[in-house]
Amino acid sequence: MNDYSWLWDWPAHVPNLLPGLAVAVLLTAVSCLIGYPLGFLLALLSDARSRGVRWLAIGIVEIGRGVPALVLLYLVYRGLPQIGVLLDALPAAIVAFTLTAAAYSAEMIRASIAAIPRGQSDAADALGLGGVDRFRFVILPQAARVSIPPLVTLTITMFHITSLASVITVAEIMHAAYLSGAISWRYMSVYIAAAFVYAVIAIPGAILAGRLERRLAGGRRPRRRGGRSRATPVVRPDRPQEPAGRIESVSV
Repeated sequence: MNDYSWLWDWPAHVPNLLPGLAVAVLLTAVSCLIGYPLGFLLALLSDARSRGVRWLAIGIVEIGRGVPALVLLYLVYRGLPQIGVLLDALPAAIVAFTLTAAAYSAEMIRASIAAIPRGQSDAADALGLGGVDRFRFVILPQAARVSIPPLVTLTITMFHITSLASVITVAEIMHAAYLSGAISWRYMSVYIAAAFVYAVIAIPGAILAGRLERRLAGGRRPRRRGGRSRATPVVRPDRPQEPAGRIESVSV
């Protein structure tokens, strides 16, 4: 006889998954907080003048993007002990997911920097800005606007990827769901509850990413009623240049 009680009893399993949610959020936060700065460094090194440095950075990025996160997880947790490096399950998951986050974020950041029009750099040179100042005050702020929405989306993806950590017994959402299902034999109810927990985090995150993309498109904020548009200072090569050392500010 078919049992359809899972249609209404799945909410009762949600509290059992909340400790796993805390672990999943921790995994996501640590992996992204370490992985994104590392990705930024790799993005810069992938355009380095030194061929050796450039190809090393590109190799790390391509390996991180080309190897599935699950394989990286097994390599770190089960492979490294063969060469004398032994990590517990949670640190191993952080290392593997950090490599994944760094590789994907590096490509996003590199593409965002490359998307800045060449005229911005030329105008900065005309204003007398050096290489570091040009990148810091002109290129980087505009590249950040381009890269923030995809990085938010990547963060959501990394939250989903934390479900893979259950295979090495990290006590995240899916591991908690498996244990709860094994005790109650209500697998349909438990996994629907797990899907609900993931959706509660991921769907608002996707909405946030969409709003950020619309808000930051073109480097401008929407015009406010009764006021003028707001934007951070950018170089405008299509307008008369001001004295060297100053960057024209769009009306605030």
